[in-house]
Formats: sequence, C-alpha cells, structure tokens
Amino acid sequence: MRKRLYAAAFAALTVCFALPTQAQKKKSKLQKRENYEFSFELPKYVEELKNELTYPLAWGNCNVGDFDVWRAMARQQVLECMMAPPQRAEKFDMEVVGEERREGYTARRIRFNINAYSRITAYLLVPDGKGPFPAINLLHDHGGHLFIGKEKMVRPFGVDSAVVNDAMAWAGKLYEGQFVGDYFARNGFVVFTADAPMWGERGREEGVDRSKYDIIAGNMMMLGRNLCAFMTYDDIAATEFMATLPEVDGSNIGCFGCSMGAYRSWMLAALCDKIKAGGAVCWMTTTDVQMSTKDNKRENGGFANCLPGLRQYLDYPHIASMACPKPMMFINGSRDHLFPVDGTKEAFAIMRDTWQSQGAADNLVTELWDANHSCGKRMQAAALEFFTKHMKKPQQAPKSGRQAN
Repeated sequence: MRKRLYAAAFAALTVCFALPTQAQKKKSKLQKRENYEFSFELPKYVEELKNELTYPLAWGNCNVGDFDVWRAMARQQVLECMMAPPQRAEKFDMEVVGEERREGYTARRIRFNINAYSRITAYLLVPDGKGPFPAINLLHDHGGHLFIGKEKMVRPFGVDSAVVNDAMAWAGKLYEGQFVGDYFARNGFVVFTADAPMWGERGREEGVDRSKYDIIAGNMMMLGRNLCAFMTYDDIAATEFMATLPEVDGSNIGCFGCSMGAYRSWMLAALCDKIKAGGAVCWMTTTDVQMSTKDNKRENGGFANCLPGLRQYLDYPHIASMACPKPMMFINGSRDHLFPVDGTKEAFAIMRDTWQSQGAADNLVTELWDANHSCGKRMQAAALEFFTKHMKKPQQAPKSGRQAN
C-alpha cells in the first residue's frame, strides 16, 4: 500500500515538473532581453544600411552610355549574384502523360527535364486551330501556400481531388475564380506553367511546411547555390523548352504572373532574350520602401526573391529595366498591403525614365489600380489585351493566285 502511495506521489510530482505553469509558458514565449539589435524582423540600423545603397550599376548611375553594353554588363552581374546555375539537361525529352479536351483548346499534362537534376510535370494548353501560336509562360505566385504551384494557373485534371479542391479555392481567393491559363488559352495563346522549386510536386517529402523554405534555402547556399536563383534559372530553361515546341511560335513568347509570379516575370524578361513581352501584377517597389521603419515594412517572401549581394549594385526597378525596350506591363494595387504606393510610384518612375531614354516609352505600361493584392478578371483582361496587342500577328487573307482586275 505504502509503495503504491509513493508511486502515485512520484507520478504526480513528475507531471508537475513536466508541465510548466502558465507563468513559465508566458516567460518562455517572450524570452526578451533588455538590450536588443533587431526589431520587427529588421536591424535597428536598417535606415543606415539603406543609406549606403547607391546602386552604382543602375542605368543612369554608371558611366556606360550605350544601353546594350550596359544591359550585358548588368545582366552578368545579376547572374553572378545568382550563384552557379543548375546543370542543363542533355535533352528536354518531353512526354505527354494526360490530355483533356476543353472548349477552344486542349489541356495536356507533360513531363520533361527542366535541368540535369529534375524531371518535372507541367501543364501545356494548346488552342484549337492551326499553329504555331503565340505563347505565355505563366508563373505562379507564392502566397505562403506551397501545396500547389502550377495548379494556381491552370485548372488541374488527372490529379487527386485534394489538389483540385485546393486549386479551386486558391483561384477564388486570388484570381476571382478564373484560372489565368485557361482564360489565355481560350483566347488563342499556348500556355505553359510549371511548379517552382519547393511548390507542388517539387516540394518536401515530409510535406508542406512554410518555415522550412528558409532553412532549405540556407542549406542550398551552404552548397554554393541559391534556391531563389534556381527558380529563375528554371524559368529561363522552361522558356527555351517552349521555343522548341511545334505548337509555339518561338519568336513570340511572353511571360506573366501575379505576386511572386510577377517578380519571376520581370526577372525572366530581363534575363531571357527569348521573351518578347512581359506582364507583372502586384510586385514592384524599391528597397527603400520595402524595408522601412516608417511603414513597419519588410520582405515577407524571405529567400524566395533573395539574391545575396545584388542590392550593392541594383535595385528592383533597375533589374526590371534590363527588359527595355521590350513591351512590359506593370500593375499594382493602391490597397496592396505588401507594396506601399510610394515605393511603387518611385519604381515606376525609374522604369519610365529608362524606357523613355531608349525611345520606347509606348512599350511600357505602369498603372496603379484601386485594388488589393490580387489579380482579378479585369486585370487578366487588361493583360490579355496587352499581349494580344504586342504578340498576336494579324491574320493574312489567303492568296488566291489571281491577279486583281
């Protein structure tokens, strides 16, 4: 009896010591010190650091007067900051693994080698009729939502119902219920979209965990590689792959995306000569505003758009300006909590000066809409109109072989 009492008492004490009190829980959550150096995920001296950013390689800041020479020099610096690229695939080796007829186009699930390490699944939508067609590389968003990637852009098929349901919900949340890829395909564009590394079918074996993205990115850097850069390198490789397809007019390829997809779009347009025109919705600002104590702003994407060392040379709009004189469309929302209006306006002004300097002002669209962080049907319609204007070739009447009277 006494032994049982002792055992019960010991067990109770064990539970008491194992379970912290509410006060202990509160204390462990706070773990604050009187002195600190970082606040709101930024160093206290963030303003001093920003003042040291002079962007010496920006167009207009450096002493290079020839725009083509400047672009080549700036591009080389960006690629250097992106660190070593993945090895190229020996061949793309595409296969069609699923197909579905839809109104006005055919949706295909394909597999191909994006690089020497990864064979990935993508969607390819081909309009009805005789090609080759103009094409759009559609680049999906971040959203802190990694379970789906390409399925944010194209209505999925041949996959688990959980993926379909998630895609439908995401389209309703960010794209006003309309899949951008299906919309473009119905209107005569070949559409390609694939997962970025860490999204969808390129995610973690252990399952989705947003907090692991930054850890994996850090581990990649320990290997001398950059996860964000791999995303852009793959976007370039995907564009080169698109140019080999018989359904695609290889001289008429554009790119488009919202949020992180917008970042990917102007990066791709700046670095890839095969891109003829690009569109970016809800991702453009300056570092000065994006990292601001005034607005309590900091970058939420983390390593998804982090290229170490690049800010010592170029800011976001300077990199996007490398796409000049290509037709480019930038739309941001005046109610977008991620991108304060003053930063967007400043970035737009920098890009307008660049396109103006090259006599290409008509090729640049920079607009602020009364919208939040989203890409609804009106924005998609504006993008379609933009790409139709700059990429669709007018249909020529067939020659009859007869001379006019």
